[in-house]
Amino acid sequence: MRRLPVYLLLDTSGSMRGEPIEAVNTGIRVMVSALRQDPHALETVHVSIITFDADARVLTPLTALDELQLPHITTPQSGPTHLGLALETLCSQVRREVLRSTAEQKGDWAPYLFVMTDGKPSDLQMFEQQSPKVRALGFANIIGCVAGPKARREDLTPLCDHVVALDTMDSVGFTSLFKWVTAAISGGNRSMGATSTVSLPPPPPEIQIVL
Repeated sequence: MRRLPVYLLLDTSGSMRGEPIEAVNTGIRVMVSALRQDPHALETVHVSIITFDADARVLTPLTALDELQLPHITTPQSGPTHLGLALETLCSQVRREVLRSTAEQKGDWAPYLFVMTDGKPSDLQMFEQQSPKVRALGFANIIGCVAGPKARREDLTPLCDHVVALDTMDSVGFTSLFKWVTAAISGGNRSMGATSTVSLPPPPPEIQIVL
């Protein structure tokens, strides 16, 4: 069975401390639980979690759903949002983990990337350098979420195919976000190979598609 790699890049900068990051933890648990109820996703979806603040960390390398042990994500007291560094880390992981098709065998399906941030990249020059490199890796879909009042859709436009906005950074908002992400993964998972166009499910009221 060919794999569908799914990469999650999650902002853990200081501004995410407290309720926002706990809501993210809850949302991810909801997402993984729902995907495990989908037999086809359980066979194909593999998940990687990368966080970024002053540093970028691979918390979970690409792992099958039935083997996935979710980490408890935390944040520092304060600190910058080094999304550019996270993209550089992502590129290394994708090149290492995603199997490409060869004459002898079919590789993985084109991967999905979800990026969530509540602010502008602090390392803007690196972000601008790494964005085209990420896009060149052949993702089926790159979806960004700007959360909270300080984040702007323009900050993720160079990287993402679609950007959604989440006004509230509480458990209700992030749970809705990750349920929607789940639907996007499941829909893409079922359509792999059937169409060249990857469409997104309608978002819940808490989420606005802005790109």
